[in-house]
Amino acid sequence: MKRMKNLVKGAILAVGLFAGVQVASAQQKIGHIDADQVFQATAEFKTAQEQLKVLGDAKQKELEGMYAELQKKEKEANDLMLNQSEANKAETQTKLQTIGQEFQQMQTRVQEVQKVAQEDLGKKQQELMAPIQTKLMNAISTVAKEKGYAYIFDIGSGAALYYQGGEDVTEAVKAKLGVK
Repeated sequence: MKRMKNLVKGAILAVGLFAGVQVASAQQKIGHIDADQVFQATAEFKTAQEQLKVLGDAKQKELEGMYAELQKKEKEANDLMLNQSEANKAETQTKLQTIGQEFQQMQTRVQEVQKVAQEDLGKKQQELMAPIQTKLMNAISTVAKEKGYAYIFDIGSGAALYYQGGEDVTEAVKAKLGVK
């Protein structure tokens, strides 16, 4: 009989604890945001985009000048071939060979300039966008704390941008998968 009373008390306590945990879990607020939309709506983003466009246009203009030089070399080679005769064949072939080498060197330079331009644009983009990203993440964290959100999800990417509390099951999942 005493054992039955302890069992009933234990069951009531377990139900009470379970209900308390459920209420506590139900009280966690979850929010969402389209972070990319907010990111692109900032004045800093628009300024950064303008700066990137100016840099991109400058790089494009440099490349267009190089393409124009390539076209001149190509036209020079075509003109030589059209004006080639038996009398000037050896001289024309020598000139064509020189022009061909110059053309290949110019193509290599164009490829190098394209690569450097892409790298420069990537670095500049990272330099300009990283502070905006940090500012956005700080704002999300501040709003989450002020409004009492436990989780903020980015509906654009499906990622949790902010979380506080909750149970981290990373190690349990790693163990289930046999990952150390």
